[in-house]
Amino acid sequence: MQTKQKIVMASNNAGKLKEFASLLGDIGLDVRPQGEFGVPEAEEPFATFVENALTKARHAARLTGLPALADDSGVCVNALGGAPGVYSARYAGEPKSDANNNAKLIADLAVHADKSAYYYCVLVYVRHADDPQPVIADGVWKGHIVAQARGQGGFGYDPYFLLPELGKTAAELSHTEKNAISHRGQALRALIEKLK
Repeated sequence: MQTKQKIVMASNNAGKLKEFASLLGDIGLDVRPQGEFGVPEAEEPFATFVENALTKARHAARLTGLPALADDSGVCVNALGGAPGVYSARYAGEPKSDANNNAKLIADLAVHADKSAYYYCVLVYVRHADDPQPVIADGVWKGHIVAQARGQGGFGYDPYFLLPELGKTAAELSHTEKNAISHRGQALRALIEKLK
């Protein structure tokens, strides 16, 4: 029996960890949260998803000595020039609050006819902190922002993110349905293909 390669996930988000651990476990990777190693959250000072994800992955790899995986993702609204984008988690300021972020998004979008939006996710895998060839994969999930929350699942902007072809918000999908089509699911499958 081959032992699994331990890697650190540059996140403590339990939902993300569960998602990543099950899919990456299938290719022999044992995914552990950075909190297990006492790694504090990295700064995310950049205006692009890829720079933030790379920074988080290098930070976790440097402090643990293990290969690391990081993601950076958010919702981008076309009428708002791509906002909230990389600032999705803190769109309404500190402390982080899904309710406040959603309220600000709905208010900001009220004056616009175009409600189209997309979730974007970039994943970065580094073999070590100074890896000159990080493995990068991304995914895009298109939808529309609705003014009324629908559904009990998901997190973040999911209750307001409508998938017109399904007639459901992301929060109305089962965990399995969401993973099959989401930005994060797409990025993870693309990353797995590259890692194989």
